[in-house]
Formats: sequence, C-alpha cells, structure tokens
Amino acid sequence: MKILRNYAFTICLLLGIILGGLAGVIFGAKTEIVKPIGDIFLNLMFVVIVPLVFLSVSSAIANMKQMARLGKIIGTTFIVFFITAMLAAIIAFIGVKIFNPLHNVDTSALLSNLPKIETDTGKSIGEILVSTFTVSDFLDLFTKSNLLPLIIFSILFGVATTMAGEKGRAVADLLSSATEVILKIVKLIMYAAPIGLGCYFAVTVGQLGPQIISGYLNAFLLYLVLTVIYFFGMNTLYAFTAGGKTGIRTFWKNVFTPAITAVATSSSAACIPVNLVATKKMGVPDDIAETVIPLGANTHKDGSVIGGILKITFLFTLFGKDMSSIGSIAAILGVAFLVGAVMGAIPSGGMTGELLICAVFGFPPELVATIMIISTIIDVPATLLNSTGNTVCAMLVARFVEGKDWLRKKITA
Repeated sequence: MKILRNYAFTICLLLGIILGGLAGVIFGAKTEIVKPIGDIFLNLMFVVIVPLVFLSVSSAIANMKQMARLGKIIGTTFIVFFITAMLAAIIAFIGVKIFNPLHNVDTSALLSNLPKIETDTGKSIGEILVSTFTVSDFLDLFTKSNLLPLIIFSILFGVATTMAGEKGRAVADLLSSATEVILKIVKLIMYAAPIGLGCYFAVTVGQLGPQIISGYLNAFLLYLVLTVIYFFGMNTLYAFTAGGKTGIRTFWKNVFTPAITAVATSSSAACIPVNLVATKKMGVPDDIAETVIPLGANTHKDGSVIGGILKITFLFTLFGKDMSSIGSIAAILGVAFLVGAVMGAIPSGGMTGELLICAVFGFPPELVATIMIISTIIDVPATLLNSTGNTVCAMLVARFVEGKDWLRKKITA
C-alpha cells in the first residue's frame, strides 16, 4: 500500500497519457476538441515557471550557510558533480547516436504537423552567445523565453544576498518563504497534470499519428539500457577511483538499500536519510556525507542529464537539426548538464528542464509537453541514477579531500 501511495501520482500521469494516446489513435484529428484543456494546463505551468526558477535558485544559494566553513568540501563536491554529470551526458549521447529513438519513425510526416522553429541564420557566434546568456533589459529576464539569463541572475542575486551577511538575512528569509508558497502553487497545478497531459497527448497522437508512440517506447527502452550501463558500469568505476577494489566492495555492499528506496519512492528527496546512513557506512566522514548528500539531491542528477540528452535528441530529430558538428555536440552536452542542475535545484522540476531545452535551442514552447512525456515514462530509473549517484560521489569527494588512503585508514581505525 505504501508503494502504491508513493506512485499514485506517477500512475495517474501514465494512465492519463495512455488514455490520451488511445484516444488519439481511435479518434484522430477529432481529438482537437480537447486541445483547450491541454493548453490551459500548459499556460498555468508557463505562468509559474519564472517565479519558480528565480525564487528556488536564489533561495538555495542565499541560505547556504556552510559555504565558508566547508569551502574545500563544497568546491570538491561541485567538481565531482560536474565531471560525473558530463560523463553521464557523453554516455547518453553515444547511446542516442547508436540507437536514435526516432530511427524507425517517419519524421518528415511528423514535421509537417509541428510548429515552425526560429533559426539563427545570419547571426554570428558572438551574437548567439550574447542572446543565449544575457538580456538587455531587466524586464526581459522575467519571461519563459529567457530562462538561462534568469538562472544566471538568480545565482548572482543569491550570492549577493549571502555576501550581505546579516543585512541580507531578511531577504534570504523572504526568498525561502516565497519559495514555499510558489511550490504549493506548483503542487496545486500539478493535480491537473494527468488530465492536462492526457488531453495534450491525445491531440499530439491525433495530429501526428500513432507512429509517435513508437518513438516514446524506443526512448524508454534506450533509457533502460543506459540505466543498466551507468548504474553498474560507471558506479563501479567511480567506486574504484575512490577506493580501489576495497572501494568497489564497500560501495556495492551498502548501495542496495538506497537503490531499493529510490525505486520504491521515486523521490530523490525521500532518499536523503537513507543515503546519509549508507555513505557513513561506506566510511565517508560525517561532514562530507552531510554536505554531499543534501547538495546532491538538489544540484546533481545524472539520471536527469541522461534524460535531457534523450529529450534534446527527440526534438533535434523531429526537426532535422544537425547533431554532428562540434558546436552542436557541445551545446547538447552543455544544455543536458544544465537540465540536470536545474531540475535538481527546483523541487519537482516543474517543466523547467523541458522549457530550458526549448528556450536555448529555439523550439516553440508548445513542445514542452511533448518532451515532458519522456520525463514521466523514465521517472523510476532516473530516480535510481539520481539518488545512488550521490552516494558514490560522496566517496569520491572523501578521496580527494582526505587523500587516497582515506578508506583504508577508516577501516583500520
């Protein structure tokens, strides 16, 4: 019963999507009648995105009290998080190059029914970079089309609040309170997600045809394969880097409780207590474990990074965009990394990762729900990678902070 309660919302989402897909197959273009319902849900989410990003990111940084005391640990932690996330992105990119989820789908037929995208033809690389990372007016920050500049501004605002010390305390408290309020709004809106996404998917299948369903199925199967490779292969490599053969034995001896908890709860936040206990059993010092695990739950999600690659590939393939040039590959990997960080920093994700993909690459925001469906179907394996990845990262941080013999010293102590 407890597992059913944990999965109740995910089950409802999946049922909504399945029923919507069936309706699209059966009724075809007639599903257009429910399009306003899907649009209302999307618009509600779009409205809440900007305050959600600003308040969540700036609040998290403004309230990071341990930054001065644990500077070395935090610095090492973010380096480890960055490296592991980028490796996850690279592995996922290789995976989609070997097996593209849309390889057997008639994308030319689909493309004719999709909204047109804007191109950067005529713009220099410098102009593209400026428009991607900055805006020229303060008010332009607060629009869903400029999420990356908004995130940068939110980080600066949070850092400045922390630097203000006691004078900035009131602002930090306000940010925390406002974040709680906006998250409640998101929770209320998400109650309508099974119906909203179900209607949206019904229209999508009705317009694009049943062949789009095989694309989602292929994406799910590919994600399962990547999950197995990353969970067993990369975690073993990380554990070996952290502590040699002893590190491998120590990691796999203690990781299954966090892994089972992740699968059973489908929540990275719910896994924090279990991960803390597991990392301490692995010999990770308390101060490192108590820094890495909470930070990881909020800023480090390798499973979401892999999902980001799948979502970007999905849209790139649909629109026939180039994925082979060095610039395109770098952009795809970089945005996938940001998707993992953004979805981690913002509880429940709130469509932010999907909207970031659309905003950076110039896809219409109407396509957010199209790739959010991927988030729903990969939720469980993604949580497994997100959660257990933080335990092995704690071992890596201990290795670089305490020295290469940290684990042997802990065992013989």
